[in-house]
Amino acid sequence: MRGCMYYKERGFADIDKTPEPFRVIKKGTRGIFTGQFTKSKAQPDFKGTMRGGKTIVFEVKSTQEDNIKQSVLSKKQSATLESYYNLGAIAFVLIAIQDEFFTVPWDLWRDMKEYFGRKYVKANDLERYHVKYSLRVCFLDKVFLIKVKE
Repeated sequence: MRGCMYYKERGFADIDKTPEPFRVIKKGTRGIFTGQFTKSKAQPDFKGTMRGGKTIVFEVKSTQEDNIKQSVLSKKQSATLESYYNLGAIAFVLIAIQDEFFTVPWDLWRDMKEYFGRKYVKANDLERYHVKYSLRVCFLDKVFLIKVKE
């Protein structure tokens, strides 16, 4: 993700994509193989550390619909984010609804029914958490008060 590289190059955060577990089904020639993704161990999509030592963890979900359901996260993914959140990490769900991006704090995502009266959100529900896309998803710019060049 370009956003992670941007923040690392500038010393704001070091965030890595969690590799998806898979197994090799058939080995071919010249390093080509057929593989299959295995059941997720519920690790967040991205984990890292922000300047100052704070842990950051987040899931990334997207939809082309006009809303995104809370159920797009599995129970294991939710439990893992909850665990990190309870330990003091910055935990959130980075979502794309159509072509708009939002950094939704974990506690808001978790308690969606209480906040919105339903278990899905629309882009207009999340305007406060909207993040720009400018050659990258600017998911931490508000945290570090970075001005995005258009």
